[in-house]
Amino acid sequence: MKTILWIMAMLIAFSTTSIAQAEDVINVAAIYALSGLAAEAHAGPVNGVKWAVDEINASGGLIGRKINLILIDNLSTPIGSSVAAEKAEKENVVAIIGSAWSSHSIPIAKVAQNFGIPMISCQSTNPEVTLIGSYIFRVCFTDRFQGEVMARFARQHLKAKTAILFTKLDDDYSTGLSEIFIRNFKLLNGVMIKEIEYKSNVQNLDGQIAAARKANADVAFFTGHDETGHIAKLMQNNGVRSIPLGGDGWIVDSFFTKGGNQLKRGYFCSHWSADSTENNSRQFVSRYRQREGFGVGSALSYDAMMVLAHAIRSAGMTDRIQVRNALAHTKNFQGVTGKISFNADGDPVKSAVIMEIKNGRAYYLQTLNPEQ
Repeated sequence: MKTILWIMAMLIAFSTTSIAQAEDVINVAAIYALSGLAAEAHAGPVNGVKWAVDEINASGGLIGRKINLILIDNLSTPIGSSVAAEKAEKENVVAIIGSAWSSHSIPIAKVAQNFGIPMISCQSTNPEVTLIGSYIFRVCFTDRFQGEVMARFARQHLKAKTAILFTKLDDDYSTGLSEIFIRNFKLLNGVMIKEIEYKSNVQNLDGQIAAARKANADVAFFTGHDETGHIAKLMQNNGVRSIPLGGDGWIVDSFFTKGGNQLKRGYFCSHWSADSTENNSRQFVSRYRQREGFGVGSALSYDAMMVLAHAIRSAGMTDRIQVRNALAHTKNFQGVTGKISFNADGDPVKSAVIMEIKNGRAYYLQTLNPEQ
């Protein structure tokens, strides 16, 4: 009998200790592609979140508690993203960081909004992401802005009169950005000659390259992700004269390893340059430049985690409603990629950086601000 009572006492003690330990940490989910097609492109954002959490915990954590970062694989698919978000809810997370691709973030946002989980995407630029609901935020500019910026850059800086598009049909980011670029290029009296379409995992691009050669446009705007490094290289190597342009899908190292490093000339829109002289940016570069995954993606996800930390401190608690409200009231938070203030839709008002590719390497060219 004494043995049974002792075992019961130990079980109760263990259970109480486990609950106390669970309450001693703040669970935050980071949902990214850890496997599959997008895994290479998501490596930077994953590391950026980890670096931020390590810094926060090393300095004592938040409101007296350490952060427990729960990495969840979305398997590089929209369905996997929904499942990952549901898993985050079961883990009783305070918030979700992620994802990177809009086609992943949209299904995550739907689940997060349904459960009332604050979510911050690091680099999903499709406008639909934050329109899903009041619990959804992002630290990057939107496709509305970068589509307008790249159309303006093409017409005013490059003096391009004609353009073609390469659109990935089965990707929300690509189709949305293409639509916005077309509208803005036409508003600036540019002529859209052709929208060339392809799908994920396409093996033969001969038809698309032939169409680009026939169009003979001044610029070719690629609205896909890192796979467009290969397509742009094919276009260049097959004698297409159009200057290649890209959106922020070109910010990842994998764009260059897949063919971007062979481009003689090109331009793309980015959220940040490591050449920035702002103090937070210089500290980030000094601390992490030599680390695997360093780049724009890691800087954005680092900012996303730090904005969340700021909101939790401001709220003074981990109640999801209060954290969401603190995020909504964020003003002039100085991040690595710039100052962050959220508008009514959960979007920041930020400038865009234009990067120039010369002989396979990217260099800072100029900063373009939102037009008033």
